[in-house]
Amino acid sequence: MGTTHREPWNKGKIVGQKAPFKVKDIWALRVRLQMQGRARELALFNLGIDSKLRGCDLIGLRVRDVCHGDQVAARALVMQHKTERPAQFEITPATREAVQAWIKRAGLKPEDYLFPSRIHGSPHLGTRQYARILGRWVEELGLDPAEYGTHSMRRTKATLIYRRTKNLRAVQLLLGHSKLESTVKYLGIEVDDALEISEQTEI
Repeated sequence: MGTTHREPWNKGKIVGQKAPFKVKDIWALRVRLQMQGRARELALFNLGIDSKLRGCDLIGLRVRDVCHGDQVAARALVMQHKTERPAQFEITPATREAVQAWIKRAGLKPEDYLFPSRIHGSPHLGTRQYARILGRWVEELGLDPAEYGTHSMRRTKATLIYRRTKNLRAVQLLLGHSKLESTVKYLGIEVDDALEISEQTEI
């Protein structure tokens, strides 16, 4: 009896870690979104980069999570769905401005979701909708869609912080990981790189 040859599901696909965005791509997209008056997308993009949150946590944010009164806060603290651990993040001035502009334009109240869905019956933007929006950004930047996903947003600032400081513990705290190994794996740090950091750390 002949066995049918099946192609592996991942043939020709890039699996594993999604690439973080480069600084030049971040600025190119920000300028594009600003110029085109895409307030919701600019707020979503900026907050996604700053917060380093997983997609499900980002789209589940309410206005009150990022605001003190009617002003967007410089820092926020949210409970992560996956780990049920708190994650604190900074909101940079450019992001505060973008989020404030979006809240005002959409007429959102403190209890409202920050990114309400345009689809009837869904209270906030869904993970698939978020992935589609991100796919459009990747396309507009002329990048390879196979290399980028929603986790690219979570990894971008974390990767930059690590490259600039080599401070794994800081990145672990910012990502809300319980184990340092998870952070090492998440950032795709090679063993040699980790050993080099260790050698430079005198006790």
